[in-house]
Amino acid sequence: MTASPCWVLRAGCWVLAARCWVLRAECSVPSAPCWRALIGIALVLMAACAPKTAVVTAPAAPRYPEFVFPAATEAPSAGVLADHQAAWNLLQSGDARGAERRFATVLKRAPDFYPAHVGAGYVELSRKEYKEALPHFDQALAIDPAYAPALAGKGQTYLALDQREQALAAFDAALAADPGLTSIRSAADVLRFQGLQGGVAGARKAAESGRLADARTAYHEAINASPQSPFLYRELAVVERRDGRLPEALQQIQKAIELDANDPRNFVVQADVLETMGQYDQAATALTSAVALEPSDALNERIEGLRARAAFESMPPEFRSIEGSETITRAQLAALIGTRLDALVKRAPRQNLAVITDTRGSWAAQWIIAVTRAGFMDVYNNHTFQPGTLARRGDLAYAAGQILSVIGAENPRLGASLRNARRKFSDIPTGHLRYRAASMAVEAGVMQTFENDAFQLSRPVTGAEAVAAVKRLADLAGQRR
Repeated sequence: MTASPCWVLRAGCWVLAARCWVLRAECSVPSAPCWRALIGIALVLMAACAPKTAVVTAPAAPRYPEFVFPAATEAPSAGVLADHQAAWNLLQSGDARGAERRFATVLKRAPDFYPAHVGAGYVELSRKEYKEALPHFDQALAIDPAYAPALAGKGQTYLALDQREQALAAFDAALAADPGLTSIRSAADVLRFQGLQGGVAGARKAAESGRLADARTAYHEAINASPQSPFLYRELAVVERRDGRLPEALQQIQKAIELDANDPRNFVVQADVLETMGQYDQAATALTSAVALEPSDALNERIEGLRARAAFESMPPEFRSIEGSETITRAQLAALIGTRLDALVKRAPRQNLAVITDTRGSWAAQWIIAVTRAGFMDVYNNHTFQPGTLARRGDLAYAAGQILSVIGAENPRLGASLRNARRKFSDIPTGHLRYRAASMAVEAGVMQTFENDAFQLSRPVTGAEAVAAVKRLADLAGQRR
């Protein structure tokens, strides 16, 4: 029977070692290197014949690249670490059974080496034995609750079980422990996006169907999932406004603006809320911010309307009641002309201002002085304006004629057509003091006649009639109020 080469070599090693001892005894110098060199050669040869542990190399292409390697910061021995790495390499090469045996060997030698528990959990996960995988991850977390590979594996197991909320919670915990887990971050982002989209879709559907309470709840859930998404706060603000919860709506849209001050839609919704609250100046300011980000003629027109509304709301109650009144006073007519035709009043040629003795203390004193100075309304011979007297169609016709003369001077073509106006009225002869003014007013579409072409100079002016006349004059003057 032929001896194996290893045994032959080993026997030779022993012979060589014995010879070394003899040489040592024969050497005259105890420290001579000869015998030490021979002993070294012998030991090397003997080590070469010792039994070897199989080395498992990492595969070039891991079978489960999404699995997080359970690295260890410390281990009982280098051998435990080596076996742990070998077990992981077996798993990534597709040998789940071999990996299971290796991880079991590691845990037998070092029961508290929790990275191996995680490795065993990943073995079960690779086999799709999800319920068997969870206890392994939990065993590791019982030792180290912030061990990222165990949290990641637990999240991946929950995800495989379609328990999305638990999976997301585990992924977030893993990322908190190790922010560098990019693959886990991607999985968490996908989960968060899917949950967010579902919640937003439900919230929008509830809002569209008028179920505002349900929409509110759904939006709050979506915000909890993605608190840095400004559009969620904006859409919730719209729901709160529709439900009449204006302070809450304002709070939500302000949060949206804090998160994204470059989205004009946020400022438009803010303006909607502020306008509903009656804060017209602030609403106009919000829209101005929106226009600065994205120019819009429609928004500019709305800003102008808000400014006018703010000015209107700041006016005395006597002014605000004009449009709905069956009759108005001369003071109200003066205020209407003075505010709605402000630019025209200011650029009209100044008249010699007569002394007015009865406007002191009147709420409309400033406008009475302005319109009489411009010549748009007259002062009686006794130096009174009589602000509390009812405004009649003759007063409105006089004011319209004076205003149209100024407009006509600035627009010669219009001025020529107005000067040539020769309307026929059944109740105003052509020689009447108010005939020319009435004829110009009707010609320009500022005022209308009644049945049988009657003008009715003494008829009281209604608020709606005065507002419509002044609006027409503003249009002719090129003003939009």
